[in-house]
Parts: sequence; structure tokens; C-alpha cells
Amino acid sequence: MHNHQESMLKSLIAIAWADGRVDAEEEGLVEVLLDSLGAHGADAEALREYAKTPRTLDDVELTYLSESDRVLLLNHAVLLSFVDGEQSEDERSVLNQLVQKLGLEEEQASAILASAAERSKKLLAQT
Repeated sequence: MHNHQESMLKSLIAIAWADGRVDAEEEGLVEVLLDSLGAHGADAEALREYAKTPRTLDDVELTYLSESDRVLLLNHAVLLSFVDGEQSEDERSVLNQLVQKLGLEEEQASAILASAAERSKKLLAQT
């Protein structure tokens, strides 16, 4: 697995821990993301082990991420924050921290947050 993929997955794990727990729905989505971002075998096991302990964005190195990786990460993070049915205040706070750490322009970040939230709500309504 490449450094940028590991950074993205560790960031998403931190988002899952934002409200102090990782629910079954969040675990399921992390598993899907592990697969989609190419984490298999020992890499996937190491990340599953990493996810067992509460994590924050301060635990993650984000310098490996390209601009498109940063946009993708923020989109995935919003989806993950909604996967248990609603986005908590703690999750919104961590998303704002992520925006800061990613160095995205405020206008761009606001647009991503809004469109990702809308998509997430539509996806949840379909399930």
C-alpha cells in the first residue's frame, strides 16, 4: 500500500472515532474503504489493529496527499460521519479540523462538505 492510501485510511479511522466510538456501520464502511483503497493482507490487518484504539487526526501524516486525494478524503470523511444515521457535533468538529489540516480553500471545502452531506443523506435514505 502506498503512503497516501495509508494516510487516507488512517484519517478515516480518526473520523470514525470522532464521537468516541466506532459503530458497526462505521466499521463496515472502513472495511469497504480498505478494499477500495487497496489495503489487503498484512496492510489491512495492520489498519484494522490501528482502528481498535481511539485515534485523532493528530495521529496522521497528511503530507503524502495530492490535491485530488485531499478532495477524495474529505468526501469519504463526510460519508463516514453520516453512516450511523446522523452527523454529530463532534464529527462536524473533526471534519472542520480535517479541512484545516488538508489546507483546502474555505470556499472549496464548503462546497465539498455541502455536496458530500447531500449525497450521504440521499444514500442513507435509500438504505
